[in-house]
Amino acid sequence: MGFCFPGLDAKGGDLPPRAECAPLWHAKVQALLPNLRLVILIGSYAVRYYLPQLARLSVRDLVLQADFERAAVLPLVHPSPRNKLWLKQNPWFESAVIPKLRARLQAILQR
Repeated sequence: MGFCFPGLDAKGGDLPPRAECAPLWHAKVQALLPNLRLVILIGSYAVRYYLPQLARLSVRDLVLQADFERAAVLPLVHPSPRNKLWLKQNPWFESAVIPKLRARLQAILQR
């Protein structure tokens, strides 16, 4: 969301993305990508920014509901080391979601 590493908090976790970055840069970058066929929203900050109407839902629920074969925008869980427990508690993500995402990306790249 911020195009930069925001630094660490007192506990060693990543700080949230800087609020001014997405409004300043995202539209400019997307304008340079006219053939964009898929946007992957990684984590809750991206979901809240791009899908504010769905922000009340958890990223988990959004991923479960996502149409990985057709959607132009796909939400994913942030790949943070702190999410190892989440991944362990939600094995469906690696067994069902990752293969669908790989297949979708493969199809896009072959066009």
